Amino acid sequence: MSYHASRRSLLTAAALAAVTAAGVASYAAGGGPGGGDGEPHADDPRPGDRPPGRAPDRAALRRLVAGMSLAEKVGQLFVSRAYGHSATDPDPADAEQNLKLFGVRTAAELVGRYHLGGIIYFSWAHNTRGPQQIAELSAALQRAAAGTGSGIPLMLSTDQEHGAVARIGKPATLLPGAMALGARHGAGGTSGTGGTGSSTGGAGTARPDAGTGTDSAATAEARRAARIAGAELAAMGIRQDYAPVADVNVNPANPVIGVRSFGADPQAVAALVAAQVRGYQGAGVAATAKHFPGHGDTETDSHVGLPVMRHSRAQWEELDEPPFRAAVEAGVDAVMTAHIVFPALDPSGDPATLSRPIVTGILRERLGFRGVVVTDALDMAGVRQKYGDDRVPVLALKAGCDQLLNPPDLGLAHRSVLAAVEAGELTQDRIEESVLRILELKARRGLFDAAHTAAGQMDAMVGIPAHLTAADEIAAGTTTLLANPVKLLPLDATAGPRVLVTGTDPASPSGTTGPPTAVLARELTALGCRATAVPPARAVAAAPGNAAVLVCTYNVPEGDGPQRTLVTELLATGVPVVVVAIRNPYDPARLPTCAAELATYTWTDVEMRAAARVVTGAARPSGRLPVPVPGRYPLGHGLSYD
Repeated sequence: MSYHASRRSLLTAAALAAVTAAGVASYAAGGGPGGGDGEPHADDPRPGDRPPGRAPDRAALRRLVAGMSLAEKVGQLFVSRAYGHSATDPDPADAEQNLKLFGVRTAAELVGRYHLGGIIYFSWAHNTRGPQQIAELSAALQRAAAGTGSGIPLMLSTDQEHGAVARIGKPATLLPGAMALGARHGAGGTSGTGGTGSSTGGAGTARPDAGTGTDSAATAEARRAARIAGAELAAMGIRQDYAPVADVNVNPANPVIGVRSFGADPQAVAALVAAQVRGYQGAGVAATAKHFPGHGDTETDSHVGLPVMRHSRAQWEELDEPPFRAAVEAGVDAVMTAHIVFPALDPSGDPATLSRPIVTGILRERLGFRGVVVTDALDMAGVRQKYGDDRVPVLALKAGCDQLLNPPDLGLAHRSVLAAVEAGELTQDRIEESVLRILELKARRGLFDAAHTAAGQMDAMVGIPAHLTAADEIAAGTTTLLANPVKLLPLDATAGPRVLVTGTDPASPSGTTGPPTAVLARELTALGCRATAVPPARAVAAAPGNAAVLVCTYNVPEGDGPQRTLVTELLATGVPVVVVAIRNPYDPARLPTCAAELATYTWTDVEMRAAARVVTGAARPSGRLPVPVPGRYPLGHGLSYD
């Protein structure tokens, strides 16, 4: 029997086309969405164990690696974008984009040309039109991989953090994001990371357990959210999610993390990260803790520049390390590196992605991580400022990374790694070490199993009523009442009060929700109010005669600006104004004092529904700030109704 034939007997075409069933079986074995109730499950890892999933046959995988060509091994290291909704028949514009960037017209051809280890899905690459299309794309890509010389299945991945970052939208289930989950039922603590503000929210009842750390309900719901998210991704053929975010957001000026973080308390963040690792992986999807060694106290976006972390080594150990250590102890499959300079950990000036002291010395040796290390996207400016695109992938491998994510020039990156091996800068053993880790991950997540997607599986798993109900239940405890000095809230919806809704309408993260002012007005009306949404230009004239004006704010900057001007002018009408901070909770500190202040942490429909229930008293506010609002509110602040 030939070498390729023997491999194909191990990796059958049926197995390679099967991209969902194993994950669904794992999910069902764990009890479905109810499996996130905080009770132990058979597929939960113990501290220090490998992640739940199918135990890989390492000896068989080593034999597989030994028989691969160098080009095939190098190809396994790369996870690339590809344009188009179809693997074989993309729209003409997507085909032209693929031809321009990769020299081929289709994603299927791209997989064969470079022997790719994975594809990452993006909405802007037109990969995510809907769940059924995504599942068909995934299956076709796996068929393309099965037809290559190596026949090794792809690891298909995306950034589905939920909240502010969601590549896949409705009809899939959209869940609250990380900071909203951090606010749910009191995620927060008193480990020295709180702000300087005081609780000046006025009337209302502060929760008596403020500042006592993450409770079991919060971690259970975080896990439940991840389990639902993972089950739906697995049903679409996606077996790696670049989530959860393990960064501790202690800088209100952070332009890239913010509400993507669970909060400012490292122990609370650690507990929630571990819960989500278990949730995703219990559903058959590889979790990826990011962005190591921590991106939470930067003021530069690594997509456009090179951030510098100024924490001392002691500060890193206290603030940034705990969530990553918790992820490793929970058995996380993968860790993503950050394109940041961290002088206290490596004084060379190299970004962490290219730093052997950080990736190997700290992540591998100090934390004992044995899984896959994936770079953040290599087309980001943060990793391209010091070295050229030909050197970055080589240096990332020398640092200890395994997966090379989305290089700007895939052909150049592939050739550069091959040349480095041929020149002796990288050894074959070093390449095979990473390839083996990647194949072990694929085996653990069921990609070598002979199973088919069940007919009608999309209808049975993605966006189902049980998941949508769970999303609303999880969101119900996230809205935080920051101030209610005149006890304006809750509005008496039974009296049918007129309510005006206005403010900022940011673009939907997934392109399938919102606009938030319209959704909030609709939900208020459904609860008994007579609510109308108007644009800011019409709001002041429309305000008189309303019982209240709700103003949705979005990342209000310091100083004067259009959002501050709008609130000031509305206050001058004499109509009570309620600020609803729909992203960063720092907005109220940058605005005049209003009749009430709320924080939702996300502007998607599920959070707007939760906010409407709090405004009308259909739900009692129970969320607490997972970050301090400097000069205004401390960590753990949150009011309820008397």
